[in-house]
Amino acid sequence: MQINGFHHIGLWVQDSEKSRDFYIKGLGGKLVHSFPRLDAPDKIIYLVDLGNNAVVEIIPRGNGGEEANSRWVHIAIRTDDTQAAYDMAIKAGAESRTKPQDINLGTMAVRNAFVLGPDREAIEFLQVR
Repeated sequence: MQINGFHHIGLWVQDSEKSRDFYIKGLGGKLVHSFPRLDAPDKIIYLVDLGNNAVVEIIPRGNGGEEANSRWVHIAIRTDDTQAAYDMAIKAGAESRTKPQDINLGTMAVRNAFVLGPDREAIEFLQVR
């Protein structure tokens, strides 16, 4: 048995269509799958590949029980141009939290920026220098 990395990161959202459009039209992702929630067939789940198999699973909120136990702080999206990714997100309606900056995280030099997506999820754009 071998672990081959993450398959996807799940994200609870209020409006799955709005979030789907943000990640596809706003950030240039590609829809790879969509299917109804098993417990709520009227709610559609979307899997969007942001490139290099970095897949976000957009999950419409349910009864609140599952979301109450969520623990992710943010999703970091690897990019080769933090400024361009940040600008693209802002143009698509994201809210700026931290403008692109060059910083050292211990021994790792990066250029990063943070935005809030359509459901106020924290998104970091990360460029390792």
